[in-house]
Amino acid sequence: MSVDDIDVGALGRVAVLHGGSSSEREVSLMSGAGVLGALRARGVDAIGFDPALQSLHELRTLGVRRAFIALHGRMGEDGTVQGALELLGIPYTGPGVLASALAIDKHMTKRLWQCEGLPTPAWRLVRDVDAARAAADAIGLPLIFKAVHEGSTLGLARADRREQVAAAFADAARFDAMVLAEAFIDGEEVTCALLGDGDAAQALPLIRIQAPGGNYDFEHKYYSDETRYLCPSGLPQAEEAAIRALALASYRALGCRGWGRADVMIRAADRQPLLLEMNTSPGMTGHSLVPMAARAAGIDYEQLCLRVLADARLDGGTR
Repeated sequence: MSVDDIDVGALGRVAVLHGGSSSEREVSLMSGAGVLGALRARGVDAIGFDPALQSLHELRTLGVRRAFIALHGRMGEDGTVQGALELLGIPYTGPGVLASALAIDKHMTKRLWQCEGLPTPAWRLVRDVDAARAAADAIGLPLIFKAVHEGSTLGLARADRREQVAAAFADAARFDAMVLAEAFIDGEEVTCALLGDGDAAQALPLIRIQAPGGNYDFEHKYYSDETRYLCPSGLPQAEEAAIRALALASYRALGCRGWGRADVMIRAADRQPLLLEMNTSPGMTGHSLVPMAARAAGIDYEQLCLRVLADARLDGGTR
């Protein structure tokens, strides 16, 4: 859909949902402020709405006709808010209830990708220290422990030696009762932004991430100016095309629509791309990656926000 074809007046009043109650609230507030400013600059009747401070039922009394979800993490990116908006009959941005619930669950995402024959690092779901040690024996070290339902690298820890396994598991378990033990991949990290739905979905140019010491943590994601983002990625054309095709396949396998972002590791030993996770409500801050990839594709921040908003719909397809 061309942004020039969008009738802004027909969109009606739009609520930008941001903030929320997850551990990613701070990032969501930044994303929401950016989206709200962009939509208003394009003439959209947009209001900010924080579900942590306001009941979603107020959306009806406010005359909201569609919602831009700029929430991150639980109670925003996991199908719960999407389900509430379905009940309210308010079209929303991003994937529907099932795809959102699947994508935020790293274990279920990887199981589905595995069933579809899509490559992802070896993993085990662990719930206690004994299971974490068994995973280290089975998969090998180094090992990455991840909180299953968190994002933004929250609840992520690494164990290089067996004596570090218990502490790394405990760090991740502070955020979630379910922890993923995943093989550490030595290589390059890239991310692929995705727009649209089904056969019409589009993979934007890859971004290659170079964080200081290879440590792409919360600070280096959102606040540090030391992390380098290469877009164009500098990868060989054929390699980039193959990874973009893989990202599209992973997006479609989960039933995603609207937009998303697939994170991928390229294993140094054989250049094999391996899928890490799918983000279904990507960040829209000054350090965020989807706006960066969109710019490389000739789509500015305001155009990106308007395009994502125009794709808002209910699970039944109603806009």
